[in-house]
Amino acid sequence: MRLVVGRCGIWAAALVLMSWAAAKAPAQSDYPFRNTSLSDDARIQDLLGRLTLDEKVSLMSDHPKIERLGIVFSGQVEGLHGEALGGPANWDARGRQPAPTTTFPQEKGLGATWDTDLLKKIGALEGYETRYFYQNPVWDRGGVVVRAPNADLSRDPRWGRTEESMGEDPYLVGTLTVAFIRGLQGPDPKHWQAASLMKHFMANENENGRTHTSSDFDERLFREYYSVPFRMGFEEGGSRAVMASYNAWNGTPMTVNPVLKNVMIKEWGNDGLICTDGGALGLLITAHKAFPDKEHGSAAAVKAGINHFLDTYKPDLTRALKDGLLTEADMDASLKNLLRLYLRLGEMDPQGADPYGAIGRQGKGDVPPWERASSRELARQATDESIVLLKNDGNTLPLDKTKLKTIAVIGPWTDTVLQDWYSGTWPHNVTILDGIREAVGKNVQVLFADGSDENEAEALAKKADVAIVVVGNHPVCNAGWDQCPVPSNGKEDVDRKTIVLEQEELVKKVFAANPKTIEVLRSSFPYAIVWSQQNVPAIVHLVHNSQEEGHGLADVLFGDYSPAGRLTQTWPTGDDQLLPILDYNLLDGETYLYSKKKPLYAFGYGLSYTTFDYRVVTTSASHMDADGGVQVHVKVKNAGKRASDEVVEMYVQHMGSAVTRPQLELKGFKRVRIEAGAEKDVTLELKARDLAYWNTPDHVWRVEKEKVRILAGGSSDKLPVQTVVDVTGTKDYKP
Repeated sequence: MRLVVGRCGIWAAALVLMSWAAAKAPAQSDYPFRNTSLSDDARIQDLLGRLTLDEKVSLMSDHPKIERLGIVFSGQVEGLHGEALGGPANWDARGRQPAPTTTFPQEKGLGATWDTDLLKKIGALEGYETRYFYQNPVWDRGGVVVRAPNADLSRDPRWGRTEESMGEDPYLVGTLTVAFIRGLQGPDPKHWQAASLMKHFMANENENGRTHTSSDFDERLFREYYSVPFRMGFEEGGSRAVMASYNAWNGTPMTVNPVLKNVMIKEWGNDGLICTDGGALGLLITAHKAFPDKEHGSAAAVKAGINHFLDTYKPDLTRALKDGLLTEADMDASLKNLLRLYLRLGEMDPQGADPYGAIGRQGKGDVPPWERASSRELARQATDESIVLLKNDGNTLPLDKTKLKTIAVIGPWTDTVLQDWYSGTWPHNVTILDGIREAVGKNVQVLFADGSDENEAEALAKKADVAIVVVGNHPVCNAGWDQCPVPSNGKEDVDRKTIVLEQEELVKKVFAANPKTIEVLRSSFPYAIVWSQQNVPAIVHLVHNSQEEGHGLADVLFGDYSPAGRLTQTWPTGDDQLLPILDYNLLDGETYLYSKKKPLYAFGYGLSYTTFDYRVVTTSASHMDADGGVQVHVKVKNAGKRASDEVVEMYVQHMGSAVTRPQLELKGFKRVRIEAGAEKDVTLELKARDLAYWNTPDHVWRVEKEKVRILAGGSSDKLPVQTVVDVTGTKDYKP
C-alpha cells in the first residue's frame, strides 16, 4: 500500500502528512519531563507530579493518552515470528484490513536454526517494521511494545503452544532470546527501536486448565530451569517488559506472585513494564478464587509489581484506591517503572530527539520494509536454516531434478501456507507445491493430490519417479477457538491428546505405492513417527507460517541448500514415554536433562548432506578458578564433498557434585559454515559461574570444586570428543 496522488494533489497530500506528523510527534520541550538533559528519574518524577489520580489509573491501560499534556503512549503488538497486524486473529485494535508484514517460520523453527546472528537480524527487521507502521502517516497502526519473544520452555510435547517456544533447554532458549531482544531493541544506548515484552512468566506449559492450574516445583528448578530464559533476557538482552502468565506457581497466581517484585525487579533489574495476560485480572476471581472481587485483585496485582492491565480494571482500581486497599504511593512506585519503558521508546522526548523517530516518515520514494528484497531474502534464509533433516538413507536427498520426469506431491494443505493464531499477513507467500514447481521448471511434471482420496494418492505415487508426501498438524486445528477434532493437534487453549501422527497412515499408502517416498513433516510439534523412521528413506521436518515456506523446502529437497537445522526438543517414541502433563518436576525424568528413556530423536539432532568429523576438543587451560573460565576449542572437519553449515554443540557433565545434576547440560553452541574438505577450529566460552547450582538454604549460586567433563559434537546423543577441566575452588554468588 502506498500513498498515490496526482500532480495537483501533491501539496494537499503534503499538508495532510505534515499535520499528521505534528500530531503524532512528541511536543517540544514544553515540560521538564521532555527535557532530555535531565536525568531519567527527574523526568519521570516531573510527569508523575503533573498527573491526577484518575490519569495515573488510566496509564495502566494499553495505548494510554493524557491529552492535556500531549501524551500518547504506544500500545502493544504481537510479534513472535514477524509483527502481527493481520493473520487469523486480525491483530488490529480498530478492526481494519490486515497489513502486510515480513513473516518468518514459527518460533519453534527459529529455535531450530541455532543461529544467534540470524535471530538478531530477524529481531532488528521486526523492530524496524513495527516503528514503520506506528509512525507512518498512511498506515498509523500497531505499536512499538512487541510481545516477543516467547521465553517459555517446551518441557512436554503435548503442550498446545509448543510452536511458540524455541525449545526445552534453558541455555539454548535464553541465548536465542537475548539475540532476538538485542536486534529488536537496537544498539542505541539510551533509546529503543522497539521494546521486547517477553512472555509468559512463567512455567506456562499446559493449556488445559491453564487459567487455574498450579505449576508446582521447587526453588532450585525455578532458578536453574524455568526462569533462566527470562533472567537472561533481562540481564543480558536488556528487555524491560514481560507478561505474567495465567497459571499459579506453587499455589500463588503469577499475576500476584511475590516473585515478580522480589526476584524479577529487585534481582534481575526489570525496572520496566509487567503486564497481565488477557483477562487475567478477572481470572484471579473466577478461576483461581484468590480474591472476592476485582477491586481486591487489582490492588494486590499492583502491589505485586503489575503496572499494565490487559483487562477491564479502571473502576475496580479506582475503588481500591478510594477504599484504602492501595495508596497513591503504591501507584507511583509501579508507574515509575512503566514510564521508564515509554521514556526509552522516545515517547517523552521532544521532536527530533529520538534516533528512531524518522522511520516510516521518509515520504516519497521510501520502499516499505516488507517489500524490500533484503526482507524476502532474510525470510528465506530463516526458512532454509530452520529445516531439520531427520533421515536420509542411501543419499535419497537431495533430488537431482535433471534425472526426474514426474514428481507426485501428496498431502493436505500442500497448496497453502498455513498460519497460526499469532501470525501476521504476508506480503506474498510461496506454498510447498508452488516452490517445488518453480524449482523443477517446465521439464518435470508435478502431480498433486491432497490425500483425501487414498486411491488417487496411490495412483499418483505409482506414476511418479518420486513421491513427496506432506503431513503434519493444522496450526489452528482447522476448527473453532477451543476445538481440536484431531487428537494429535493442539493450539492455544487446547493441549494435544497424543503425539502419534494420524496421517502416518497416508504415508504408509504412498510408500507402498512408491518406495522412493520422501516424507515432509510440516508440524508445530514433535511426533512419534516410529514407523516412518523405520521404513521411509528420507524425512524432512519444517514448521508452519513462513512466507518463504515453499522456497525453503525446495532449496533443501533439490540440494540448493544443505540442511543444518537441529531439534530443540526431545522427540519421544510414543505417549508411553511421557509423564503427566502437570508434572513439572523435571527430576521425575523429563527432557534430555533428566530422562533415561531412549527417544526417537534426541535433543540437538539433525543431519546434513555432508559428514563432519569431530577431531578433538581442548581447553585453554586444564583448570579454572571458581570465578574464572576457559576457552573451549573444537576442531571439526567437513569430510564430505559439499559445503554446509554445522551446529557445534558443547555439553558438560558434573563428575563430583554434592547434589543431583542433569545427566547432560548444553553450555555452548555455534552455527558455522565449513567448506568441503576444510577444517575449522570453533571457539566457545565456558565460565565457572555457568556451572553453579542454586543452593536454596543459603540463597546463593554455588560453584563447586570438582572435575567437569566437556563433550562436543553435532547432537546430544552423538558427542565423539571430550576432555576434562578442573574447577579448583568453591565460590558463592549472590543473585
